Parts: sequence; structure tokens; C-alpha cells
Amino acid sequence: MAALSPSSRQLAREMVVQLPAGARRVVELGAGTGVFTRALLERGVAPRDLLVVELNPELHGLLQQRFPDAHVVNADARDLARIIADRKFAEPGAVDAVVSGLGFLAMPRTVQREILEAVFQVLGPNRPLIQFTYGPVGPLPRGLLDELGLRSRRTGVVWRNVPPAAVYVYTRNRSTPVRALRVGGAA
Repeated sequence: MAALSPSSRQLAREMVVQLPAGARRVVELGAGTGVFTRALLERGVAPRDLLVVELNPELHGLLQQRFPDAHVVNADARDLARIIADRKFAEPGAVDAVVSGLGFLAMPRTVQREILEAVFQVLGPNRPLIQFTYGPVGPLPRGLLDELGLRSRRTGVVWRNVPPAAVYVYTRNRSTPVRALRVGGAA
């Protein structure tokens, strides 16, 4: 866990309000103790339409107890496409949103990239990755976002969280990256 204390209900509300209208299939990464999980369910996401991925075995067990009707798995976020396929949770590109409590700031860039690639492989076009951070700027390096064709926008700061947290929404126009091709002429 990268947090000093559990996320506040105010932060959870700021995260779930970023869900697209009509979002049905939602994935949560790094659920911790389930503050965002509970907010997603209270927002109206059906337990059968919520896939919760937690790497820590103890937290995974806690989440299974607290949310027995949701799909709670003990796995690495980099394996998201395989997890979704194995569980028959959604077709590729059919996830409506990913809500993340992952500590991207503490991860090597290669791991950040692998997670982002996995996330945007399962998200539909223009569907969001909703992420929070305690840092003064976005948790993902601008260069990496540019490489992957992602846009970011900060939606707000939750001052009543300890420590204060900012919420960012990341999107890409397409569910998979478009590679530039040179047409005609010499290279």
C-alpha cells in the first residue's frame, strides 16, 4: 500500500463521479481496504459488473469477505486482459471505466507502461482510467502519456483527504494505439 491512511469517502466520491454516464462494466485496481469498491457499489455498479484486482494477499482476503458478490481477484494489474478473459468478465474493449488506487509514483516506468497498456487494451474508446495521487502533479510522466497517445485532465483536489489528493482522468481516442505508416515515396 502506498497510502499513509485509507482514502476518505470524499476522495471516493470524487473518483466515482468521474464514471461515464451509463457505465456498467467497471474494473478497480489496487482496491486496498475497499473504500472505492463500496463507493462504486453505492453509485449503482452491480457487484457482478465489478472486477476488483488486488495484489496484496491479505487485502485480497479482506475484500473477498467485504464484497462476496463482486469479482475479487488476487492478481497483478499488468495481467488485466488475461484476468478479464479468464473470468469472462467482458469482451476486449468493453470495459466502461477503470478506477485505480495504484501507487504509480512509486513504480518504475516500465511497470507504469505495462499497466497502462493492459488498462487501455480492455477499455472501450474514450473510456477513462480514473486515478488519484498525493503528488503535486499527475502520477504518470508526460512522456509516457505521449508515447501511449493518452490525454490527462485533473478533475479536482480533495483537501479533506489526509494527505490531500488530486484526481486525474486519462483517456485515449481508440482502444488500441494507432501506428503511423509512411505511404508512398522513399523512407
